[in-house]
Amino acid sequence: MLFSQNFDEIHCTIRLLTALAPRVTWFAMNKLCFHHLSIAVDDLERARQFYTDVLEMQELDRPEGFGHPGIWYQIGDGQPQLHILVRPEATLRRDKWIDLADIHFALRVQSYRDTVSWLDSKGFRGDLPEADFRKMQLRPKSPAGYPQIYILDPDRNIIEFNCATLD
Repeated sequence: MLFSQNFDEIHCTIRLLTALAPRVTWFAMNKLCFHHLSIAVDDLERARQFYTDVLEMQELDRPEGFGHPGIWYQIGDGQPQLHILVRPEATLRRDKWIDLADIHFALRVQSYRDTVSWLDSKGFRGDLPEADFRKMQLRPKSPAGYPQIYILDPDRNIIEFNCATLD
């Protein structure tokens, strides 16, 4: 009886490892990494002004042939990219304000205070009316465990800055 139980456990373990083997091998050979995020906008030039001049992102060359206007930006020093698209059938947030549970993307920065100051120099403030897309939502003591700042782009896409430090 004891031998039979051990044999059954060993057999189940072997079946599990056999089932996982192709997956483990695939992940070992094909490391996953984040490549890009696409967002929709109404006005491409207004978006270009915001992401180039306000957020100071680096515009990338975008290949021809997509069938819709767009801009690509590099995010930080690595591979991730932001793809901005103009498409009439795209989902836009239009007149909505910041909803922390809504779809958004986050950019990691070092200092909460320096980022608030930098955004303030770009016209963003916490005391603006909610109808103004430049109103910041500040969360220095976020339940996430790190300080957060939320802003909107002119098309009301939500952008989070999550900060490594409060200083």
